[in-house]
Amino acid sequence: QVQLVESGGGLVQAGGSLRVSCVASGRTFSMYGMGWFRQAPGKEREFVAAISRSGGSTSYADPVRGRFTISRDNAKNTVSLQMDSLKPEDTAVYYCAATTYWRTIATLDYDYWGRGTQVTVSS
Repeated sequence: QVQLVESGGGLVQAGGSLRVSCVASGRTFSMYGMGWFRQAPGKEREFVAAISRSGGSTSYADPVRGRFTISRDNAKNTVSLQMDSLKPEDTAVYYCAATTYWRTIATLDYDYWGRGTQVTVSS
C-alpha cells in the first residue's frame, strides 16, 4: 500500500505560478512511477504529467508541455509539479498517483491516488 497526500494548491492569477507537491508513505517510493492528473468540474480526469521511477524520464500532456515541470526526490518520497504561465483552463483538482509501471500516461495503470488539491486560476 502507498498513501499519497497532495499539498500546495491555491488561487493564482493567470500568468502566475504555483507548485503542488505530493508526499508518499508506505512502500518504497522509488519502486513506483508517479503521475499527476487533474479533473475540472464536469469533465473527466485527465493526464497531466508522469515521471519514471528514477526521475530520468518524463512525459507531459500537450496542453501543459513547456509550462509545467514534474520532478521527484526519492530521498524525500516526494513528487512535485511546478506550474508556470498558468491559464484559467488549468483550474482543476490536481491528483498525484503511483503506478508499478516504469512510467505511464494511462489513468487505469495507476494503483494509488491521493485525495487531490484544488488549483484555481483567475482571469
